[in-house]
Amino acid sequence: MHVALKYLAVAGSCVALATTIALAADSASSKEKYTLTVPGGLAFSEFKGYETWQTVAISHNDGIMALTVANQVMIDAYKAGFPGNGKPVPDGAKMAKIHWLPKKSEFFPDTSVPGAQHDVDLMVKDSTRFADSGGWGYAVFEYDAATDTFRPGNGGDQPPQANDAKCGFACHTIVKTRDYVFTEYGHR
Repeated sequence: MHVALKYLAVAGSCVALATTIALAADSASSKEKYTLTVPGGLAFSEFKGYETWQTVAISHNDGIMALTVANQVMIDAYKAGFPGNGKPVPDGAKMAKIHWLPKKSEFFPDTSVPGAQHDVDLMVKDSTRFADSGGWGYAVFEYDAATDTFRPGNGGDQPPQANDAKCGFACHTIVKTRDYVFTEYGHR
C-alpha cells in the first residue's frame, strides 16, 4: 500500500509539472502581446484579461466571425440602457472584438465555428486622452498563427488598417449618436 501511495504521488507531481509547463508556455505568448503599443499610445496591456470579459455580441460577415466582449464598466453602461438611454459611455469602458476565420464544425457540417484567429480590435473610452476622436482610442492587432504572435495592424493588411489610436474613428463616426459604438448588447 505504501508503494502505491508513492506511485500516486509521483503521478500527481508529473501531472502538476505538465500543467505548469503548459500554462507557462501559454502565458509566455500571452505576455508578449502585452508589450505591443500602437502609435498614439494605446497599448495591448490596457486590455489585459480581455479573454475572460463578458460577451456583448457575436457577428459574422464576409468570411470573418467575431466575438465582442467588454469590461465591467461597459457592461454596466449596457445594463443601464445604453444606447437607448441617451447617456454617453463612461470613461474606463473597454471593448475587444476578436476575429476568426470560420471553419466547418467537425460534428455539424452545416455549422461554422472559429478557426484560425485573424486579429483583435480594441476600444477604450478616455475622453481626455482621445478627445479628438470622440473620446475613444482604437487599436488593431493582427495575429500570426504560424508564430503565435500579434503585431499592430497596418495598411498592408486585409482589410487595410491604420495603426494609430485613432484608426477606428473615421469608421465609427456613422454611429456618433450612439457614442461611436456599433455593437448592441444581445438579449440574455
